[in-house]
Amino acid sequence: MDALQFLDKSAKAKRQPVYALVGDEDFFKRQVREGIISAALGDADPAFAVSVYQGDKLDFSTVRNDLDTLPFLSPCRIVVVETADPFVTEHRPSLERYVAHPSAVGTLVLEVKLFPESTKLAKALPDVAKIACKAPPASRLPAWCTQWARVRHGKKLNQDAADLLVELVGPAMGLLNQELDKLAVAVGKKPAIDAADVDRLVGRSKSADVFRIMDAVGDGTPAVALGILETLFAEGEDPMAVLGPLTWQLRQLAAVGRQLAQGQSLIPAMEAVRIPGFRRQSVEKQVRWLGLRRLGQLTGWLVEINFGLKGGNPLPERVQVERLVVKLARPRETAK
Repeated sequence: MDALQFLDKSAKAKRQPVYALVGDEDFFKRQVREGIISAALGDADPAFAVSVYQGDKLDFSTVRNDLDTLPFLSPCRIVVVETADPFVTEHRPSLERYVAHPSAVGTLVLEVKLFPESTKLAKALPDVAKIACKAPPASRLPAWCTQWARVRHGKKLNQDAADLLVELVGPAMGLLNQELDKLAVAVGKKPAIDAADVDRLVGRSKSADVFRIMDAVGDGTPAVALGILETLFAEGEDPMAVLGPLTWQLRQLAAVGRQLAQGQSLIPAMEAVRIPGFRRQSVEKQVRWLGLRRLGQLTGWLVEINFGLKGGNPLPERVQVERLVVKLARPRETAK
């Protein structure tokens, strides 16, 4: 079951003896865990009913004894095992036996990165007990924000507002959630959150500063683009953290370039690549600055720098990112 589906129904869901929270998105795992605890305990104080363990050095007997302990002032016991992959690997036979005959008063929550469906343990759990906690791809984050605003706050998040929110905040779901919490409170009884609300109330993240680099490229101001990059590095930003949002933008530009190379005009090309309306003016400037030749080279440049930053280039990581920005920022007639 998808985490959002679970959270939408968790209050009415039947308590399961064992849950597996599967994936690499800690934000979803926290939300699902809270949903399980809330649904299972009701108004009872979690302090008397919830135990949390780390899975790297944990005996199964400790977990089993805790699960069998009669609850105090609560309807059940809940035992959470964080980073449970090594625990599951080491105690798989015991867990398989436990799933077949679980405690009547306990619920076990396993937070894992991997939970292969081919294993006996996974097959023994119903789908409702296996919660997929994976971050959606970057292209789907605006849609997730729209859905989360509805599920969490009962607010409509307009498409342009969702696109702008992701651009300003970046891909971290925990930060997106915090900003949505803030926006929902700020708009009060207004049923919808629009782009003006986001622009007024959401601060720019480091990812948004990287977007400013490409805005400067499109404006034909190479010195400004390099100045923003130098400021990020001076503030201690990791080159890989800069490359992430820069790569996302360049892939979009490369996709637009492919549409243009096939004879498409610019506006239909941006529509085909799903460039949101509020970004189209900036993208148009960047396309015109780079030209078809450099647009066609972007994918190769990205392959080159990703290889270089993983050890394939002896130059410092910072220098490699600077050289990429120079290629983008210099006037078209000097591009090689």
